[in-house]
Amino acid sequence: MIRIRIRVTKARGSTPREAGAFMVVGPEATQGTIGGGQLEYMAIDRARQMLARGEATASMDIPLGPEIGQCCGGRVTLTLDREAPTPSAHPDALIFGAGHVGRALARALAPLPLTTTLIDSRPEELARATGPTLLSALPESMIRSARPGTSVLIVTHDHALDFLLAAEALSRRDLPYIGMIGSATKRAQFARFAAARGLDPAPLTCPIGAGFSHDKRPELIAAFTAAELMARLTTSSLKKYPCNS
Repeated sequence: MIRIRIRVTKARGSTPREAGAFMVVGPEATQGTIGGGQLEYMAIDRARQMLARGEATASMDIPLGPEIGQCCGGRVTLTLDREAPTPSAHPDALIFGAGHVGRALARALAPLPLTTTLIDSRPEELARATGPTLLSALPESMIRSARPGTSVLIVTHDHALDFLLAAEALSRRDLPYIGMIGSATKRAQFARFAAARGLDPAPLTCPIGAGFSHDKRPELIAAFTAAELMARLTTSSLKKYPCNS
């Protein structure tokens, strides 16, 4: 999960915490404190804006006076930056769309050797999910910042957003699996969309999981897609690290 670290980099006059104090903010929880009160509320709000927008760094210069409802009288400068995630031995899988299929995919991928995150702009849908989630108003930024070897699964509620995310993923050359929910008609429409942007749609798998069955129940789409994804990752690993005979 991506989080934002907030550090007090300058503290002048009377301030609730000294330079060097820090806290960490995630989409739903926080750790530590930079002094509480309106100062901290403002910093947390800015950090969550960064998470939603995919921003990497920001700064804030805040006078602790009546204008923000604090009476310390000092002034603090805050630096906000994206916390370096702990490296994982497993490849990442980003699921875009927390509807029925997205949530089913998150459940299906949970026991597999993947680090899976479910991403959506709708907090009410994420609240119904289990496992790691991320609230983001700019989900395409998550594809830009994804680690090489990340798999992208696109199952949002909006065809236009699906196309935007698929195009963003195809603009990279280091993602082993890019899958989008849909149909043969949707794939043909996307092929024209991609061609107009100079992108090759061939690496896109659409519809996902269709090589096993045409059953459209979310749990079965998720199961078939999980099998499809793991087969692709296994094949990619064998190509990258061939056995010596």
